[in-house]
Amino acid sequence: MVTIIPAVHSTGAVPTPLARPIAIGGLVFFVDALLYFAYRYAVVFGDVVPGPISARAIAIDVVLFSIFALHHSVFARDTFRNRITRMVGALERSTYVWIASALFIATCAWWQPVAGVVWQIGQPAARWGIQAAQLVGVWIVLRSAFAIDLLELAGVQQVWRVRKDAPYTRQGGRVLSDPDVGRVLSDPPPEFKTSGPYGWVRHPIYSGWFLMVFAVPLMTTTRFVFAATSSLYLFVAIPFEERSLRRSSSGAYDRYMRQVRWKLLPRVF
Repeated sequence: MVTIIPAVHSTGAVPTPLARPIAIGGLVFFVDALLYFAYRYAVVFGDVVPGPISARAIAIDVVLFSIFALHHSVFARDTFRNRITRMVGALERSTYVWIASALFIATCAWWQPVAGVVWQIGQPAARWGIQAAQLVGVWIVLRSAFAIDLLELAGVQQVWRVRKDAPYTRQGGRVLSDPDVGRVLSDPPPEFKTSGPYGWVRHPIYSGWFLMVFAVPLMTTTRFVFAATSSLYLFVAIPFEERSLRRSSSGAYDRYMRQVRWKLLPRVF
């Protein structure tokens, strides 16, 4: 009996020498988008806007983030991902990163200021405590991203695994190569870490995000609309994301769920 080894992809219509700089460019663009968000949230969104709250501004902001979120939802669908993979192969993740980064920058750039302040904490010790909590959130996000491999997250590793080996089949313990097919990518089996933040909760990047956006001494309404909208999307996305992971990981994510019970906050949720 001959069994085809699954998860073998090329770079599609993109030549491998060109695919690598595209993937690296996506990583740089991804980092740029995060830095741009940090600047906008820390500086621009922190400006107190006088006047009444504008329902129109809030509606525009919600629509902006919904467009950004819709891209994530579409790319999470296996049918759509398979179509992209057939076109660009190992650049599927990098394609996602390029589009997501562009949409995130656009969302932050076009975010409408909203008048008012939700809370403002002036007591020095309380301010320091809240700012420390925000730094903890930043650390959790970065620690979690590096734990699952930032290069994998940005789509660089997938392209680096493309090589000129022939794809193969297995028969009776022997490896049979196919000389007619060139560059391939062999994806590693899914692995869910239980060390570091991923041993505390299953979605530590989301937990860190909540701390980052809410743990601020001055919560302007502009910031609050961004924090609330983005956090609501993450809450809604979790069950869909986990369902997709359970379906595509051949039981690995189910085992991970049994090992790490909590989604976002240990012993609470």
